[in-house]
Amino acid sequence: MGEFDFIARHFRPLAGAGAMELRNDGAVMDLPAGEELVLSSDTMVEGLHFLPDDPAKTIAQKLLRCNLSDLAAMGSRPRGYMLNVSVPPHRHYDEAWFTDFAKGLAEDQKTFEFHLLGGDTTGSPSPLVLGVTILGSVRKGEALRRDRSQPGDGVWVTGSLGRATLGLQARLGALEDEDGSLTQAYRVPTPRIGLSLYGIVSAAMDISDGLIQDCGHIAEESGVSITLYEERLPLTPAVQKHLAQHKERILLGGDDYELLVTCPAAKEAALQAQCAAQSVPITRIGEVREGAGVTMLDEEGKPLRFSRSGWQHF
Repeated sequence: MGEFDFIARHFRPLAGAGAMELRNDGAVMDLPAGEELVLSSDTMVEGLHFLPDDPAKTIAQKLLRCNLSDLAAMGSRPRGYMLNVSVPPHRHYDEAWFTDFAKGLAEDQKTFEFHLLGGDTTGSPSPLVLGVTILGSVRKGEALRRDRSQPGDGVWVTGSLGRATLGLQARLGALEDEDGSLTQAYRVPTPRIGLSLYGIVSAAMDISDGLIQDCGHIAEESGVSITLYEERLPLTPAVQKHLAQHKERILLGGDDYELLVTCPAAKEAALQAQCAAQSVPITRIGEVREGAGVTMLDEEGKPLRFSRSGWQHF
Protein backbone atom coordinates (compact mmCIF):
# COMPACT_ATOMS: atom_id res chain seq x y z
CA MET A 1 0.00 0.00 0.00
CA GLY A 2 1.49 3.31 -1.10
CA GLU A 3 1.43 6.62 0.72
CA PHE A 4 -1.57 8.03 -1.14
CA ASP A 5 -3.61 4.86 -0.72
CA PHE A 6 -2.69 4.97 2.98
CA ILE A 7 -4.01 8.54 3.26
CA ALA A 8 -7.16 7.74 1.32
CA ARG A 9 -8.01 4.66 3.37
CA HIS A 10 -7.38 6.01 6.85
CA PHE A 11 -7.50 9.80 6.84
CA ARG A 12 -9.66 11.01 3.94
CA PRO A 13 -12.84 9.90 5.78
CA LEU A 14 -11.80 12.22 8.64
CA ALA A 15 -11.44 15.30 6.44
CA GLY A 16 -13.97 18.12 6.70
CA ALA A 17 -14.75 21.48 5.14
CA GLY A 18 -11.68 23.21 3.77
CA ALA A 19 -9.60 20.03 3.63
CA MET A 20 -10.25 19.53 -0.12
CA GLU A 21 -10.50 15.78 0.56
CA LEU A 22 -6.77 15.84 1.38
CA ARG A 23 -6.01 16.08 -2.33
CA ASN A 24 -4.25 19.46 -2.17
CA ASP A 25 -1.01 20.68 -0.59
CA GLY A 26 -2.90 22.74 1.97
CA ALA A 27 -6.30 23.58 3.37
CA VAL A 28 -8.47 26.64 3.94
CA MET A 29 -10.46 27.61 7.01
CA ASP A 30 -13.01 30.34 7.62
CA LEU A 31 -13.28 32.03 11.01
CA PRO A 32 -16.53 33.34 12.48
CA ALA A 33 -16.85 37.13 12.41
CA GLY A 34 -15.09 38.82 15.32
CA GLU A 35 -12.87 35.84 16.15
CA GLU A 36 -9.13 35.26 15.79
CA LEU A 37 -7.06 32.15 15.17
CA VAL A 38 -5.40 30.18 17.99
CA LEU A 39 -2.76 27.62 17.04
CA SER A 40 -0.91 25.01 19.06
CA SER A 41 1.39 22.15 18.08
CA ASP A 42 2.50 18.98 19.87
CA THR A 43 4.57 15.92 18.99
CA MET A 44 4.26 12.46 20.52
CA VAL A 45 7.11 9.98 20.25
CA GLU A 46 6.87 6.23 20.83
CA GLY A 47 8.54 5.26 24.09
CA LEU A 48 8.42 8.82 25.42
CA HIS A 49 4.76 9.89 25.28
CA PHE A 50 3.16 6.49 24.78
CA LEU A 51 4.20 2.85 25.00
CA PRO A 52 4.47 0.68 21.89
CA ASP A 53 1.78 -1.68 23.12
CA ASP A 54 -0.73 1.02 24.10
CA PRO A 55 -3.96 0.64 22.08
CA ALA A 56 -3.90 2.54 18.79
CA LYS A 57 -7.26 4.12 19.60
CA THR A 58 -6.08 5.63 22.89
CA ILE A 59 -2.84 6.88 21.32
CA ALA A 60 -4.94 8.76 18.75
CA GLN A 61 -7.18 10.22 21.43
CA LYS A 62 -4.26 11.26 23.63
CA LEU A 63 -2.64 12.94 20.64
CA LEU A 64 -5.75 15.04 19.98
CA ARG A 65 -6.63 15.68 23.59
CA CYS A 66 -3.21 17.00 24.60
CA ASN A 67 -3.59 19.59 21.87
CA LEU A 68 -7.20 20.30 22.78
CA SER A 69 -6.03 20.98 26.33
CA ASP A 70 -3.74 23.72 24.99
CA LEU A 71 -6.76 25.36 23.37
CA ALA A 72 -8.80 25.02 26.55
CA ALA A 73 -6.05 26.82 28.47
CA MET A 74 -6.47 29.79 26.13
CA GLY A 75 -10.26 29.78 26.19
CA SER A 76 -10.45 28.61 22.59
CA ARG A 77 -12.66 26.11 20.78
CA PRO A 78 -11.24 23.76 18.12
CA ARG A 79 -11.91 24.26 14.42
CA GLY A 80 -9.57 21.73 12.78
CA TYR A 81 -6.17 20.08 12.91
CA MET A 82 -3.21 19.02 10.80
CA LEU A 83 -1.77 15.55 11.37
CA ASN A 84 1.81 14.39 10.71
CA VAL A 85 2.62 10.68 10.86
CA SER A 86 6.12 9.15 10.58
CA VAL A 87 5.86 5.35 10.48
CA PRO A 88 8.74 2.90 11.07
CA PRO A 89 8.84 -0.14 8.75
CA HIS A 90 8.62 -3.80 9.75
CA ARG A 91 6.76 -3.11 13.01
CA HIS A 92 3.23 -3.71 14.25
CA TYR A 93 2.03 -0.36 12.88
CA ASP A 94 0.15 -2.02 10.04
CA GLU A 95 -3.22 -1.65 8.31
CA ALA A 96 -5.16 -2.96 11.30
CA TRP A 97 -3.28 -0.69 13.71
CA PHE A 98 -4.03 2.43 11.69
CA THR A 99 -7.66 1.39 11.25
CA ASP A 100 -7.99 1.50 15.05
CA PHE A 101 -5.96 4.71 15.20
CA ALA A 102 -8.34 6.38 12.72
CA LYS A 103 -11.33 5.18 14.77
CA GLY A 104 -9.92 6.98 17.80
CA LEU A 105 -9.50 10.17 15.79
CA ALA A 106 -13.03 9.87 14.40
CA GLU A 107 -14.59 9.43 17.84
CA ASP A 108 -12.89 12.50 19.27
CA GLN A 109 -13.63 14.56 16.17
CA LYS A 110 -17.30 13.85 16.84
CA THR A 111 -17.02 14.46 20.58
CA PHE A 112 -15.24 17.81 20.26
CA GLU A 113 -16.79 18.92 16.96
CA PHE A 114 -13.80 19.51 14.72
CA HIS A 115 -12.13 17.73 11.80
CA LEU A 116 -8.94 16.91 9.95
CA LEU A 117 -7.65 19.54 7.53
CA GLY A 118 -4.46 17.93 6.20
CA GLY A 119 -0.93 17.01 7.18
CA ASP A 120 1.94 14.82 6.06
CA THR A 121 2.94 11.15 6.08
CA THR A 122 6.53 9.90 6.00
CA GLY A 123 8.60 6.90 6.93
CA SER A 124 10.71 6.84 10.08
CA PRO A 125 13.88 4.82 10.76
CA SER A 126 12.63 4.53 14.37
CA PRO A 127 10.35 5.16 16.28
CA LEU A 128 6.71 6.05 15.46
CA VAL A 129 6.34 9.84 15.60
CA LEU A 130 2.97 11.61 15.62
CA GLY A 131 2.42 15.34 15.40
CA VAL A 132 -0.66 17.56 15.49
CA THR A 133 -1.06 21.25 14.83
CA ILE A 134 -4.47 22.26 16.12
CA LEU A 135 -6.36 25.33 14.99
CA GLY A 136 -8.99 27.00 17.11
CA SER A 137 -10.68 30.34 17.45
CA VAL A 138 -11.54 32.78 20.20
CA ARG A 139 -13.22 36.16 20.25
CA LYS A 140 -10.70 38.88 19.43
CA GLY A 141 -8.77 39.96 22.47
CA GLU A 142 -10.23 37.27 24.73
CA ALA A 143 -7.51 34.61 24.64
CA LEU A 144 -6.48 33.61 28.16
CA ARG A 145 -2.85 34.29 29.10
CA ARG A 146 -0.28 33.25 31.70
CA ASP A 147 1.01 36.71 32.63
CA ARG A 148 -1.90 38.47 34.35
CA SER A 149 -1.89 36.97 37.86
CA GLN A 150 -1.95 39.47 40.73
CA PRO A 151 -1.15 39.16 44.45
CA GLY A 152 -4.32 38.18 46.27
CA ASP A 153 -5.62 35.91 43.50
CA GLY A 154 -6.52 32.35 44.39
CA VAL A 155 -4.92 29.37 42.61
CA TRP A 156 -7.41 26.80 41.32
CA VAL A 157 -7.20 23.50 39.48
CA THR A 158 -9.84 21.48 37.66
CA GLY A 159 -10.40 17.76 38.14
CA SER A 160 -7.84 15.77 40.12
CA LEU A 161 -4.07 15.38 40.07
CA GLY A 162 -1.56 12.55 39.90
CA ARG A 163 -3.60 9.85 38.18
CA ALA A 164 -1.80 9.95 34.84
CA THR A 165 1.73 9.81 36.20
CA LEU A 166 0.74 6.85 38.39
CA GLY A 167 -0.99 5.31 35.40
CA LEU A 168 2.31 5.23 33.56
CA GLN A 169 3.91 3.51 36.55
CA ALA A 170 1.10 0.97 36.51
CA ARG A 171 1.74 0.32 32.82
CA LEU A 172 5.42 -0.23 33.64
CA GLY A 173 4.51 -2.71 36.38
CA ALA A 174 5.72 -0.53 39.24
CA LEU A 175 2.39 -0.38 41.09
CA GLU A 176 -1.10 -1.87 41.13
CA ASP A 177 -4.05 -0.20 39.41
CA GLU A 178 -6.97 -2.17 40.77
CA ASP A 179 -9.83 -0.41 38.97
CA GLY A 180 -7.89 0.72 35.88
CA SER A 181 -8.60 4.41 36.54
CA LEU A 182 -4.93 5.37 36.69
CA THR A 183 -4.09 3.68 33.38
CA GLN A 184 -7.14 5.26 31.75
CA ALA A 185 -6.09 8.74 32.91
CA TYR A 186 -2.61 8.19 31.47
CA ARG A 187 -3.93 6.96 28.14
CA VAL A 188 -6.89 9.29 27.60
CA PRO A 189 -6.82 12.73 29.28
CA THR A 190 -9.90 14.94 29.58
CA PRO A 191 -9.37 18.38 28.01
CA ARG A 192 -11.53 21.06 29.64
CA ILE A 193 -12.92 22.43 26.39
CA GLY A 194 -16.04 24.58 26.72
CA LEU A 195 -15.36 26.62 29.85
CA SER A 196 -15.94 30.37 29.34
CA LEU A 197 -13.35 31.89 31.67
CA TYR A 198 -12.50 35.21 29.99
CA GLY A 199 -13.21 38.06 32.39
CA ILE A 200 -13.21 35.63 35.32
CA VAL A 201 -9.68 34.24 35.66
CA SER A 202 -6.53 36.36 35.58
CA ALA A 203 -4.24 33.65 34.16
CA ALA A 204 -4.54 30.10 32.87
CA MET A 205 -2.56 27.18 31.48
CA ASP A 206 -2.89 23.42 31.40
CA ILE A 207 -0.88 21.06 33.59
CA SER A 208 1.27 18.99 31.26
CA ASP A 209 4.71 19.04 32.94
CA GLY A 210 3.66 18.84 36.59
CA LEU A 211 1.86 21.12 39.05
CA ILE A 212 4.94 22.78 40.57
CA GLN A 213 6.65 23.47 37.27
CA ASP A 214 3.53 24.78 35.57
CA CYS A 215 2.71 27.02 38.53
CA GLY A 216 6.25 28.27 38.10
CA HIS A 217 5.49 29.33 34.53
CA ILE A 218 2.57 31.47 35.68
CA ALA A 219 4.60 32.90 38.56
CA GLU A 220 7.51 33.81 36.29
CA GLU A 221 5.39 35.27 33.50
CA SER A 222 3.28 37.29 35.94
CA GLY A 223 6.15 38.40 38.20
CA VAL A 224 4.57 36.94 41.34
CA SER A 225 5.02 34.05 43.78
CA ILE A 226 2.61 31.17 44.29
CA THR A 227 1.97 29.32 47.54
CA LEU A 228 0.29 25.90 47.36
CA TYR A 229 -1.15 23.80 50.18
CA GLU A 230 -0.58 20.07 50.07
CA GLU A 231 -3.74 19.19 52.02
CA ARG A 232 -5.94 21.04 49.52
CA LEU A 233 -4.81 19.12 46.43
CA PRO A 234 -7.63 17.15 44.78
CA LEU A 235 -6.53 13.51 44.84
CA THR A 236 -8.72 10.51 44.12
CA PRO A 237 -8.71 7.53 46.52
CA ALA A 238 -6.70 5.57 43.93
CA VAL A 239 -3.99 8.26 44.09
CA GLN A 240 -4.14 8.74 47.86
CA LYS A 241 -3.45 5.03 48.26
CA HIS A 242 0.02 5.57 46.74
CA LEU A 243 0.75 8.97 48.30
CA ALA A 244 3.14 7.77 50.99
CA GLN A 245 5.38 5.88 48.56
CA HIS A 246 5.04 8.11 45.48
CA LYS A 247 4.43 11.61 46.89
CA GLU A 248 7.03 13.41 44.79
CA ARG A 249 5.90 11.66 41.63
CA ILE A 250 2.26 12.57 42.33
CA LEU A 251 3.03 16.20 43.11
CA LEU A 252 5.48 16.73 40.26
CA GLY A 253 4.34 14.31 37.58
CA GLY A 254 2.90 15.54 34.32
CA ASP A 255 0.20 14.43 31.90
CA ASP A 256 -2.72 15.65 34.05
CA TYR A 257 -3.96 18.06 31.35
CA GLU A 258 -6.16 19.81 33.89
CA LEU A 259 -6.58 23.57 33.87
CA LEU A 260 -4.52 25.63 36.31
CA VAL A 261 -5.97 29.11 36.80
CA THR A 262 -5.59 32.12 39.06
CA CYS A 263 -8.67 34.08 39.98
CA PRO A 264 -9.40 37.31 41.89
CA ALA A 265 -11.46 36.83 45.06
CA ALA A 266 -14.33 38.85 43.60
CA LYS A 267 -14.62 36.41 40.69
CA GLU A 268 -14.43 33.11 42.60
CA ALA A 269 -18.19 32.59 42.67
CA ALA A 270 -18.37 33.14 38.91
CA LEU A 271 -15.53 30.64 38.38
CA GLN A 272 -17.27 28.01 40.46
CA ALA A 273 -20.60 28.65 38.73
CA GLN A 274 -19.05 28.33 35.27
CA CYS A 275 -17.37 25.05 36.20
CA ALA A 276 -20.53 23.70 37.83
CA ALA A 277 -22.52 24.51 34.69
CA GLN A 278 -20.09 22.33 32.69
CA SER A 279 -19.89 19.63 35.41
CA VAL A 280 -16.16 20.28 35.85
CA PRO A 281 -14.83 19.87 39.42
CA ILE A 282 -12.58 22.71 40.55
CA THR A 283 -10.58 23.19 43.76
CA ARG A 284 -8.80 26.17 45.32
CA ILE A 285 -5.29 24.92 46.11
CA GLY A 286 -3.28 28.07 46.85
CA GLU A 287 -2.80 31.77 46.49
CA VAL A 288 -0.76 34.33 44.60
CA ARG A 289 1.57 36.60 46.57
CA GLU A 290 4.22 39.19 45.94
CA GLY A 291 7.66 37.76 45.28
CA ALA A 292 8.92 34.99 43.01
CA GLY A 293 8.83 31.22 42.71
CA VAL A 294 6.53 28.47 43.93
CA THR A 295 6.29 27.04 47.45
CA MET A 296 4.20 24.09 48.58
CA LEU A 297 3.43 23.87 52.31
CA ASP A 298 2.69 20.64 54.17
CA GLU A 299 -0.04 20.22 56.78
CA GLU A 300 2.20 21.84 59.41
CA GLY A 301 2.87 24.87 57.22
CA LYS A 302 6.44 23.83 56.43
CA PRO A 303 7.81 24.07 52.87
CA LEU A 304 8.17 20.77 51.04
CA ARG A 305 11.52 20.08 49.37
CA PHE A 306 11.70 18.31 46.02
CA SER A 307 14.54 16.83 43.98
CA ARG A 308 13.23 18.43 40.79
CA SER A 309 10.53 20.84 39.63
CA GLY A 310 8.76 18.66 37.05
CA TRP A 311 9.13 17.04 33.63
CA GLN A 312 11.98 18.22 31.40
CA HIS A 313 12.56 17.07 27.81
CA PHE A 314 16.23 18.14 27.88
